[in-house]
Amino acid sequence: MEIFGYIASVLIGISLGLIGGGGSIFTVPVLVYLFGLDAFLATEYSLFIVGISSVAGSVSYFRKGLVNLRTAFIFGIPSVISILLTRNYILPLIPDEVFTFNHAVLTKDTLLLLIFAVLMVVASWKMIRKSPSYQSENGHIQKNRSVLAAGEGSVVGILTGLVGAGGGFMIIPALVNLLKTPMKVAVGTSLVIISLNSLIGFFSTMHQASIDWKLLATVSSIAVAGIVIGAELSKKIDGKKLKPVFGWFILVMGMYIMIKEIFF
Repeated sequence: MEIFGYIASVLIGISLGLIGGGGSIFTVPVLVYLFGLDAFLATEYSLFIVGISSVAGSVSYFRKGLVNLRTAFIFGIPSVISILLTRNYILPLIPDEVFTFNHAVLTKDTLLLLIFAVLMVVASWKMIRKSPSYQSENGHIQKNRSVLAAGEGSVVGILTGLVGAGGGFMIIPALVNLLKTPMKVAVGTSLVIISLNSLIGFFSTMHQASIDWKLLATVSSIAVAGIVIGAELSKKIDGKKLKPVFGWFILVMGMYIMIKEIFF
């Protein structure tokens, strides 16, 4: 199954480079079902893979001046704090057996995968629906919008800490709608936020897991190569047209995980 895992790793990177987000949502399922890792270790590996991939993806945005560091600070600091609290204090509190009903046992791994499946369904809905036409506004960021953005950053941090996903599908709308960030700048800034969130989350809890650095480096390298391929394809293919198709695929995967973990 590992060969399929490596192929899927390329597709993760291609999707990130092609449509600007969403690919990281596949990382945990790939690590669990194709590489055979348990859910907690998969979230740990996913943080590194997503972080490194996002760093690679953000380089071109930095070069073009499409990263707003002030906005990244407003959104990113609460997010990082939430990740550190979630990975170091909330996750360890979840017992290996969450609860038992008759002969059915809900384990920690199953709970994390179900949370991840719900996140996939939400992400798919946001990709399938017709995107609103965002309009940027000039002027100073209003205080209440900054507070709302910080609050959403905290939510993204908790979800990233729990399931190892980047959360770009939540970050970009928040940056555009709440902080009135132009779309291209929002994408670049989002990649920076995801990079910081994921890598800080990974290095803060890597001592809790036995890391196979060879596997991690291989999958990360393949995903980064996929981003380069996706970025080149994006010059010829309209990523916006592929986004709904990709969203339906994520929806099917999310439903599959729910059915598999609940009934099988």
